[in-house]
Amino acid sequence: MDSDHGGHAGSEKKLAWPEAVGHPEAGPDGEPYAAAPHPDGGDEDAGAGSAEIPGTGAGRPPNTAVDGAPGAAPAPGTAPAVAPGADPEPAPGTASAVGADPGQPRRPSGGIAALSLPYQVTAALALSVIGLLAVGHLAMVFLHVAPSNTLTKQHGETVDDWVYPEFEQNWKLFAPNPLQQNVAVHVRAEIVGADGRRTTRWMSLSGEDGEAIRGNPLPSHVHQNELRRAWDFYVGSHDNENRPNGLRGELSERYIRRIVMLRLIDDNYAGTVERIQVRSAVRSVGAPPWSNEKISTKPNYRVLPWWTVTSDDLPESDAADRAAQGEEAEK
Repeated sequence: MDSDHGGHAGSEKKLAWPEAVGHPEAGPDGEPYAAAPHPDGGDEDAGAGSAEIPGTGAGRPPNTAVDGAPGAAPAPGTAPAVAPGADPEPAPGTASAVGADPGQPRRPSGGIAALSLPYQVTAALALSVIGLLAVGHLAMVFLHVAPSNTLTKQHGETVDDWVYPEFEQNWKLFAPNPLQQNVAVHVRAEIVGADGRRTTRWMSLSGEDGEAIRGNPLPSHVHQNELRRAWDFYVGSHDNENRPNGLRGELSERYIRRIVMLRLIDDNYAGTVERIQVRSAVRSVGAPPWSNEKISTKPNYRVLPWWTVTSDDLPESDAADRAAQGEEAEK
């Protein structure tokens, strides 16, 4: 009987199994078919009806295309098919998609190249000037710290004029014998007032700077370095008898006097400061507790002579007031 094979008559060629594009959603008994086993392995107990038969396409998920059948939807995540000779659709956001002319060169999006020509020239000139200044500054500092050579002998004054006082180099921290002393600068003044002439006690200018720095997360550069560097400048440009050894010695002396007068004016003494005297107190740093070294921590004083205060030692406003007082006294 041919009823088992679809009911076809004698000479008609029949297929052992009809071609199918997918499983029906349920079997004859109402139960869903099992999924086809994975090619690398799977559940061996899956139903035989779920296995794909070679050459047929049976066992594939429902409603999927078989061998690229016409009209079938592409699988998710794959690119749509493009007919031969047709141009692919441009991706959103590209030049062709937004209507830009692909023949025009693209303008740079950042940096100097994105500027117009006049601004490019200005930026290039500014960078060149900055670069030349940086190279020149490094060269000057190098010649300042380098050993004596032909250039420093011929152009030493030019190098010093560039370096001092803003870019002066100090290598004491890295020297073979680092500074192991505490140096304090004191001052006292002779004041003429309504009660006559009197001399103040010694005041520690270094102590005032220390109080301003201690506990301050952002201490002033003036409090940290102004007085300290000024005193180093003075000591380095004077001999042991406090005699200046050139123009730098006189400059350092005027610098110290101006710093002292600025501090005294801020203290607002009743009267006019006629003379000032400065001294230093040097104490050696004591040995640590675990050391057997014996170091004396007694202060050594260096007392400078009395200096008469002039209008050059005062700020402009105070110098004008003192000049006016002098004219009245003469009258």
